[in-house]
Amino acid sequence: MNNVSQSSESTVAIRYVRDKRITPIQFCDLLQRSGLDARRPVDNPVTIAAMLEHADLSVTAWRDEVLVGVARSLTDFHYCCYLSDLAVDRALQRQGVGRQLVAETRSALGPGCMLLLLSAPAAVDYYPHTGFERHPQAWLIRDAGTERPTR
Repeated sequence: MNNVSQSSESTVAIRYVRDKRITPIQFCDLLQRSGLDARRPVDNPVTIAAMLEHADLSVTAWRDEVLVGVARSLTDFHYCCYLSDLAVDRALQRQGVGRQLVAETRSALGPGCMLLLLSAPAAVDYYPHTGFERHPQAWLIRDAGTERPTR
């Protein structure tokens, strides 16, 4: 399903599209323009391609034919949705693009579906303004694919 909505943020027309395939090159370019490249494996094309291929929900933001934002999520659409990547071109940050990407993501989810994310340290203060609340009981294993716990 390709849902499209538009908004005019600071007189710049932005088009939001759900589930439009983007290339690893487009994604990495946006990650670099957003500053998220420091926290994503942009030097590993196999991982980047797999990240895009296995996302359950992607919402992209376009100015003309240029990708300027992405919200990439893993979800079951009913219980929980992990918003893994929220990236907006630095030139358009603080203009509502990220907020709209979150809103478009939420509109694709069923009633009562929880939306969760892990924040980049520099963005911790951003998320409360978009409706997220801090959750103190989060746990992670940074490299779950290498070492298995013994029982």
